[in-house]
Amino acid sequence: MSGWFKFSWDAFGAIIITALGIYITVILMTRICGKRSFSKMSSFDFAMTVAVGSIIATTVLSKTVSLYDGIIGIITIYLLQMGAAYVRRHDMVKKVMDNTPLLLMDGEIILENNLRKGRVTKSDLQAKLREANITELSEVKAVVFETTGDISVLHKQHDRPIEDFLMEDVTRS
Repeated sequence: MSGWFKFSWDAFGAIIITALGIYITVILMTRICGKRSFSKMSSFDFAMTVAVGSIIATTVLSKTVSLYDGIIGIITIYLLQMGAAYVRRHDMVKKVMDNTPLLLMDGEIILENNLRKGRVTKSDLQAKLREANITELSEVKAVVFETTGDISVLHKQHDRPIEDFLMEDVTRS
């Protein structure tokens, strides 16, 4: 425990050099692989963000993980992300890898079974409705639990139906 408060110029320098090296690697890989690397479009994208953060922290602060090991880890995670994005273009693979959006409200009707499927509580739903400036349920056209874990509220601002394109992958029951 007394080692927690020790200061060493060698350790200080190693942390600075490692942080710089891993930071440059992340920037380069993000430029090569694109902004999708840090998006939250799917559970795989989220996992990638968490994995990169973990590798950065471990590489910078652990004496047992070298800068070289961290760079290899970062590159591997980015390549896996690119590979996953590529194979998800095929519908069969996409169905296996990705969640589907889930309809939580159809107009004013709260779909209780879908709330249970999505493990969304009524209080979560109420909070999202308030956040979307809904003052009465008659203003709701649809509420969708997205693949990212976000909840989208579509307002009933006119009498036109929602375009099929926007709802084509949404599970209704």
